[in-house]
Amino acid sequence: MLNELKPNHKTKTRKRVARGGKRGTYAGRGLKGQKSRSGSNKEPMVRGLLKRYPKLRGYKFNPKPKNFLEINFAFFEKYFQDKEKVNPAALLKKGIIRKIEKRIPRVKILGKGQITKALIIEDCKISKTAKEKIEKIGGKIKELK
Repeated sequence: MLNELKPNHKTKTRKRVARGGKRGTYAGRGLKGQKSRSGSNKEPMVRGLLKRYPKLRGYKFNPKPKNFLEINFAFFEKYFQDKEKVNPAALLKKGIIRKIEKRIPRVKILGKGQITKALIIEDCKISKTAKEKIEKIGGKIKELK
């Protein structure tokens, strides 16, 4: 029967140190000192590493990198009308971008593709080629500082 199955080997009993018999008195631990005491009195390894880490050579604390979401002209042709304002809030409203960690992300406009609409671009970083193409058509740029 399944409930009658037992292991085939004997269970090993733990060696009880310092309880009389062959390993009495100091129990193989020597005399006084931290290593002879009961319990682990060593510093936790991970905590020591974490506390030491900022002091290491070359360590620099940098907050999250300031990445930009990159957008090409294809989206502007599809979603925006002539003389319309383009900014991160407008892009979010039209569903081109979405919030990252409950914040509206920063946007960079790249010059890939063609654009035929004169748009007003605000609060966005712009590449050189994109800037040239927008100004050539007659669009305005209020660039991000």
